[in-house]
Amino acid sequence: MGRSTPTTETTHTTDRSAPPAPRPASFPELQRATAGLQPPFAVVDLGALRANAAQMVRRVGGKPIRLASKSLRCRRLIGDVLRLPGFSGVLAFTLPEAVWLAADHEDVLVGYPTADAPALRRLAGDPRLAERVTLMVDSVEHLDLIASAVDPDGPPLRVCLDLDASLRLVGGRVHLGMRRSPLYSPEQTRALALAVLARPRFRLVGVMAYEGQIAGVGDDQPGPALARAAVRLMQRVSTRELRERRAAAVGAVRALAPLEFVNGGGTGSLETTSAEPAVTELGAGSGLYAPGLFDHYRRFRPSPAAHFVLPVVRRPGNRHATVLGGGWTASGPAGADRLPLPVRPAGLRLLPREGAGEVQTPLTGRAADTLRLGDRVWFRHAKAGELCERVNELHLVEGDRIVDVVPTYRGEGHAFL
Repeated sequence: MGRSTPTTETTHTTDRSAPPAPRPASFPELQRATAGLQPPFAVVDLGALRANAAQMVRRVGGKPIRLASKSLRCRRLIGDVLRLPGFSGVLAFTLPEAVWLAADHEDVLVGYPTADAPALRRLAGDPRLAERVTLMVDSVEHLDLIASAVDPDGPPLRVCLDLDASLRLVGGRVHLGMRRSPLYSPEQTRALALAVLARPRFRLVGVMAYEGQIAGVGDDQPGPALARAAVRLMQRVSTRELRERRAAAVGAVRALAPLEFVNGGGTGSLETTSAEPAVTELGAGSGLYAPGLFDHYRRFRPSPAAHFVLPVVRRPGNRHATVLGGGWTASGPAGADRLPLPVRPAGLRLLPREGAGEVQTPLTGRAADTLRLGDRVWFRHAKAGELCERVNELHLVEGDRIVDVVPTYRGEGHAFL
């Protein structure tokens, strides 16, 4: 399960006195803590984050969680979470990011394939990095591309096979889930494993499969009951199908070579994926910040931990107030669920014809008439780490005080995507 050699990320001291249970800050406490700040600014409630981490660990039933760095995009918080019991290893999103994080972390899996030739050369030219970073591949073409970018001599490069976890029905004519990898069947997975093993420049260490149609789709969305029922049926069918296919694919690969890890899951599917015997670790991270898209799952209720705050700069009329900026829309299919959520004061909503704007965002609702110029509106982003692409620093709050101010990736001068 994971690396056989203990890493600095998973070394914990034993304390016989149980620490107090993490407690999310109340809204009045958040207000008091940030009263001296000039918006726009971003806040992470450490009590809520730790409570969410503890909930995630309970949900996986003893298997380790590999932390998805894209969900946090803050080096300090990545380190803090990896010191919590139950978390081990990093799931990075680009190779340059993985190389950067590998200076501090011994087990970094790049969750997506790379075509970055300079980063590949840097990885291949440094034996320490080559031992710490694992590349993702899903085709012989990836192997050829990597081999063409690096010197033929040097330490073997660690690779993981990316198994497609989508649900395909009616002979593939119906596709439910992410279009992520051409590897679908156990036979295809075995064939690529053989191709890896035939090349001395590579070392096969893992298999990954991310079931986005289960982990990333809330099963308790507002709207018609029939739509919710359809989502739940799809997820039950997909869970059963993937359990069998993933086990067969992993078995086919393990018959050829030992594996250090089999990674699966996401915040939304921790219970079902961790129950699969073939899976040795889970990949997750968004549940730590608990953005808006995680409000609609039946299995768990995380506490919102990440917020951003904008000032009121206009009062265009009755029941309307306008804040500065706010157009921090999340990636994915364009829709209302990708827009930021105004949450405090309660009773505000976006205007359907304007949404969240690049320079200003008008709001309406019963609370709008209570707002005056300079007042603050608290928002939650629809997704997790994308908030950090908009701010240089995060204000870390415990209770009613700011305990630290830490840079985001952007604040450290990095924009990896």
